[in-house]
Amino acid sequence: MLSQMLKNVRERHPLIHNITNYVTVNDCANILIACGGSPIMSDDPQDAVEITSICGGLNINIGTLNARTIPSMLSAGKRANELSHPVILDPVGAGASALRTETANRLLDEVKFSVIRGNISEIKTLALGISNTQGVDASSLDAVTADNIESVIAFAKEFSEKTGAVIAITGATDIVSDQNNTYVITNGVPMMADITGSGCMLTAMTAAYITANPENILMATAASVCAMGLCGEKAFEIVAKNGEGNSSFRNRLIDCVYNLTADELEKGAKYELR
Repeated sequence: MLSQMLKNVRERHPLIHNITNYVTVNDCANILIACGGSPIMSDDPQDAVEITSICGGLNINIGTLNARTIPSMLSAGKRANELSHPVILDPVGAGASALRTETANRLLDEVKFSVIRGNISEIKTLALGISNTQGVDASSLDAVTADNIESVIAFAKEFSEKTGAVIAITGATDIVSDQNNTYVITNGVPMMADITGSGCMLTAMTAAYITANPENILMATAASVCAMGLCGEKAFEIVAKNGEGNSSFRNRLIDCVYNLTADELEKGAKYELR
């Protein structure tokens, strides 16, 4: 049950090491606290391995790459693997530049990931080497639609088999898949694309969910994606009623994650298992 995934996060308070995007680092920390986890941010090569060792899970986000953080990502990822800690990759902007693409591919080669979460264009870049990425946003040419959803599911299952990771492709329709089973999730609202960091926050929150539920990475990832989308719906209701904008939406989103109950998640999750 998805509700149990959330209960375990609240009860186990997983400590998550984040090597993440400095544009959204504060939001990632706050969403982790809101969902029941605990954040620690460390990206210096002399600090990252030691910090990973005391944490339960690792979140690697390549949104603002630099020469200092890449070695930290690799060394922390390898240490987390040695300790059998869950590791999640957010390949922000893969396909937008050679550095991002090469770094994401090197991470895939050298680190075993429990989950890879990105938009469809980023995931296609990693799996196929080509996509229609537009900066850090997915291209409309890659969008998941009713016409192509079966092929996207097959693609996600194949990439999961290749990497050994759960693949989470997020957008208007979310695909969360391992090599055998796929959650097709339809929670969420378009306004989630009007704030910087909704994807980064989701990746950080998913790190908490999979760390608290290591025995069921697929369901934990699906629960996190459903929770974020459901909280987006709740936040949108509030801002629409009050005539508020996207800045208020971000804060309302974090509030809704903080207040989300296991029963609300179980009842409000919109998904089909295939």
